[in-house]
Amino acid sequence: MSDSHPSLNASEEEDEFVSHSTDLPSFKGILSKWTNYIHGWQDRYVTCGDGTLSYYRSANETEYGCRGSMSLAKAAVSCHEFDKCRFDVAINDSVWYMRAPDETTRQQWIETIEANKDNGYLMWRSESGYGSDGSSLRRHGSMMSLGSGLSITSSSSFRKGRGLFEKLAELETFRDILCRQVDTLQKHFDACANSEEQSDIRDNFGMDADADDEIDHEDDITLTSTDPDSLHRTSNVTYRPEGIDFKGEAITFKATTAGIIATLSHCIDLMSSREETWQRRLEKEHEKRRRLEEQLRHAVESAKQKITFAGSPDFEEGPQSTITEEEFFDAVEAELDKQDKIVEDREHSKKLQKAAIEKEKTVHPFSRELERRIHEHLIDSVKDPSKDEHTDWELFAEEGEMKVYRRELEEDGLICDPLKAMHAIEGVTAHEMCHYFWDTDVRMEWEATIESFRVLDAPDDHTSIIYQTHKRVWPASQRDCLYLSSLKKVDDMIPEGMVQNPKPHDTYIVCNFSVDHPDNNPVAGCLRAIISIALICETYVTPPPNGGPIDRNCLKCKIVYVANINPGGWAPAAVLRAVYKREYPKFLRRFTAYVKDKTKNREILF
Repeated sequence: MSDSHPSLNASEEEDEFVSHSTDLPSFKGILSKWTNYIHGWQDRYVTCGDGTLSYYRSANETEYGCRGSMSLAKAAVSCHEFDKCRFDVAINDSVWYMRAPDETTRQQWIETIEANKDNGYLMWRSESGYGSDGSSLRRHGSMMSLGSGLSITSSSSFRKGRGLFEKLAELETFRDILCRQVDTLQKHFDACANSEEQSDIRDNFGMDADADDEIDHEDDITLTSTDPDSLHRTSNVTYRPEGIDFKGEAITFKATTAGIIATLSHCIDLMSSREETWQRRLEKEHEKRRRLEEQLRHAVESAKQKITFAGSPDFEEGPQSTITEEEFFDAVEAELDKQDKIVEDREHSKKLQKAAIEKEKTVHPFSRELERRIHEHLIDSVKDPSKDEHTDWELFAEEGEMKVYRRELEEDGLICDPLKAMHAIEGVTAHEMCHYFWDTDVRMEWEATIESFRVLDAPDDHTSIIYQTHKRVWPASQRDCLYLSSLKKVDDMIPEGMVQNPKPHDTYIVCNFSVDHPDNNPVAGCLRAIISIALICETYVTPPPNGGPIDRNCLKCKIVYVANINPGGWAPAAVLRAVYKREYPKFLRRFTAYVKDKTKNREILF
């Protein structure tokens, strides 16, 4: 019996899917998912199983529902050409860009997705009615469809044709005939009941049974009272039901019921015919769609290594980039905000070996260049642009005693704007400010933009050659730089005409500028930035009025910070200048606050 029932026939693929769906592998964990230009890569909790790929903001939010889900039935999975930890999952124009923590984990994700992808395709075929020959499309029989009142009466679920309307009208006619027959029978039964009541009355008053033959058939008096006079008068009245042609009524009833059955049978035939017609059309559409999806699947698999989907993180920095300056700036700003919040602890560089430090390097290959640059900074950099009427410095940021100036400069199409910041803080000395700016042992405690650095050489006790890489700010490329950094006390190097009044207690400088070094092993893919930076600090001491010892309340440090950076690659001018305006004041605030915090409980270092 089960073999003949159409709703119990399932395809072999469905049976195989049901038997093996519980054995499918599943995988879950943290992946980086590309969101958009502004927020870049974000960590998400991703799960894969039962033919579906889903992601949540975190593992703690799984019980509240996923933020996105993708059926893997027709998904295409591809590995990135250069990034060994990245893979993409695509369905038509919808693409999820994922990045695993390492290449092994990425391979595990891809294998799990591929296994669930095959299962998801079988699930999709079984749920949508796709079979290998189209015979697995399930549907109820015609009688079940007809038995549903909503299927007949609801115009939204079934659209009736002219033939069905005519048959419904016939059913209305048959209903009227049956109603009239019921009324006729009801009248006859009422008359029979009245006749029986009148016979009972005669029996109660002892009327002769033969008197019935003498009653006037035309007397229509009606029994309305129970008094003796009335009963005497009504003794001559009788009731006779009207004659009914029961044979004719029976023939009519049989014809009516036969007509109802025939009409209902015709309605069922009409609905079955239309259902089969639509069913055939539906099967043809399913088959057509299946062929088109197979063609699309093959096309996606063949082109997945060549197509770069719009909105992906594969846009490269350069004049040909399709990202607008506003999008570029928003992305850079968002990445900088993220780096401000996440300042990772890095391993401090080990101190140079004692043997290398003890070597005599009083004169090194960069000594003359270092002295020349320090001399230029002491002459030009310490000048206050606000007091020079002929200066070409432009004030573009001001906060309290901090003032930041700039000059617009382009070299070979690259933005190389020199910047100068002037600031003053109390409670620290020039030596302390320059020491913490130069000392590589504490560099990662206050510097948030550096990803890694190492000391390549130490020409003398206060000079180091450093190679460092900066955190990438998408969509800009990652930068690195190789530079010499030197800390010097320069009281005796200041020209006589440049001495301040009042004279500072002492003056220190940290001079950084790009150099070449044979031990440089640059990181692949980084663009080399060329820098020339100087931090010049002067200590001013105000003796206490009571002649007591000098404490930190007596100290004030004036700071001049100058920077001339060639980024080494293309970036929109407006974006770079906006970043400079934002980052330099923030850097000075962060660094000065760090020095004050480190020195507040320590002995004063002059």
